[in-house]
Amino acid sequence: MLGFRMELPCWCFLLLSCLQSISAGNDFFTSIGQMTDLLYTEKDLVTSLKDYIKAEENKLDRLKKWADKLDSLSATATQDPEGFLGHPVNAFKLMKRLNTEWGDLESLVLSDTTDGFISNLTIQRQYFPTDEDQTGAAKALLRLQDTYRLDANTISKGNLPGVKHKSLMTVEDCYELGKIAYSEVDYYHTELWMAQALRQLDEGEESPLDKVTVLDYLSYAIYQQGEIQRALEYTKRLLELDPEHQRANGNLKYFEFQLEKQRKAAKEEPQEQKEEVKVNKTEKKKSKKEFQLIPERKKYEMLCRGEGIRMTPRRQSRLFCRYFDNNRNPKYVLAPVKQQDEWDRPYIVRYLDIISDKEIEKVKQLAKPRLRRATISNPITGVLETAPYRISKRRATVHDPQTGKLTTAQYRVSKSAWLTGYDDPAIDVINQRIEDLTGLEMDTAEELQVANYGVGGQYEPHFDFGRKDEPDAFKELGTGNRIATWLFYMSDVAAGGATVFPDVGASVWPQKGSAVFWYNLFPSGEGDYSTRHAACPVLVGNKWVSNKWIHERGQEWRRPCGLNETD
Repeated sequence: MLGFRMELPCWCFLLLSCLQSISAGNDFFTSIGQMTDLLYTEKDLVTSLKDYIKAEENKLDRLKKWADKLDSLSATATQDPEGFLGHPVNAFKLMKRLNTEWGDLESLVLSDTTDGFISNLTIQRQYFPTDEDQTGAAKALLRLQDTYRLDANTISKGNLPGVKHKSLMTVEDCYELGKIAYSEVDYYHTELWMAQALRQLDEGEESPLDKVTVLDYLSYAIYQQGEIQRALEYTKRLLELDPEHQRANGNLKYFEFQLEKQRKAAKEEPQEQKEEVKVNKTEKKKSKKEFQLIPERKKYEMLCRGEGIRMTPRRQSRLFCRYFDNNRNPKYVLAPVKQQDEWDRPYIVRYLDIISDKEIEKVKQLAKPRLRRATISNPITGVLETAPYRISKRRATVHDPQTGKLTTAQYRVSKSAWLTGYDDPAIDVINQRIEDLTGLEMDTAEELQVANYGVGGQYEPHFDFGRKDEPDAFKELGTGNRIATWLFYMSDVAAGGATVFPDVGASVWPQKGSAVFWYNLFPSGEGDYSTRHAACPVLVGNKWVSNKWIHERGQEWRRPCGLNETD
């Protein structure tokens, strides 16, 4: 008997250990730490897919052997059918094949080897990234492109500074970025990425996308930016490939009509008026650019690129590095810590080798399952709330329905978690270290906040302290304003990710195991507005930080009040 019985491998992995740390709608793109779970999920899905392919190949191999055997047998039998069946064994085997074995073969052909893989995939899909994640990651690439002044070809070829795993973008990848920009009415980036997709198609890259589709988007994006002549040229190229393209034919006539209209208007205008219009257009363009790129934003991006204000040699000469024991603190008399000055006004210091790799891993281990969308201080109420994500260059505002005030919103692309000594004794040890080195009371400080930045992760310019127009800032905590900030760097960052102070031109770069510290308030209790700072987008790498916001209450005898406002 043929006996077609398939013993298929079991590939339906539930991956419970991996999925415990993943939840639906998790905004994966905002945290590299949580995105790593997706790599293991995908790896197990690939294993499941390979098992399915192996089962299908096994099934086809059995069918092929059966078909080859019968092909040879039939060729012999049909040459002399009566003589062949004159052998009683051949007659018996024919009956057996048609009655039993062909039925088994039918069952084999109809057997579905996809069940295991499909059920596994269905289970996993509920934990997959969403459209928001894909769109968020795409917009992060556009944000990085602007901040670090990268051209589309550089990003597409993977030529980014500090990359370990170079990755090329396909035509479809470039097209997808262009489409997302188009959906945001961002025709500037639509042009850049559709042009890159077209460039790669012209270079011979194979793709299911055709040039007609790309040219359609490209010509329209260029037209929307007011460059009708260029839009016309791309439309003509599209029509060379597809002469019957209805929209392109309509656009061709419209663009030609608009250009002719412009030429006639130019001929009829007196020369003086032409010059005046030209000047006005220039001024208008300049005004628009200044509106989109306000001075603080420009300084912020310059500092992120390492192009910030340079300190004078005289000021630099006043910056020192030292061994620090904080006035002979018993814990540091025999083993003082390394401290170096980063900036003079505001005074920013860095402590080197202040948190060990073991402690860093413990903090990350505790924080990772708790990472949630980062919070910011509402610029009107001062209450901590979930941070929004900026999806275009247009800056949004926050509206207070009670006062009617409008103010610029803060944007943060990261996830954070809060840790206390109840979570692990290691947190108490870290908090005590901060107290010993700063001399400030930790009982009234906020919990240790751990943040992991995602693709293009950033935190736009903001103050850590509450201003005078925020009377309710931190009121719910009952511990006063934020007097100082302590910031641990728990990873090196290959490129980008600096902490910058746009008002003064300071840039502090991540260095694993170190921490920076500065006062947000003068001894008088007045806010130091020069401490306005931002976290630059992470260009390449993974950025982990943890910070301690220290409050006023409990510091009365540790940091005496000053008499002058800026003392």
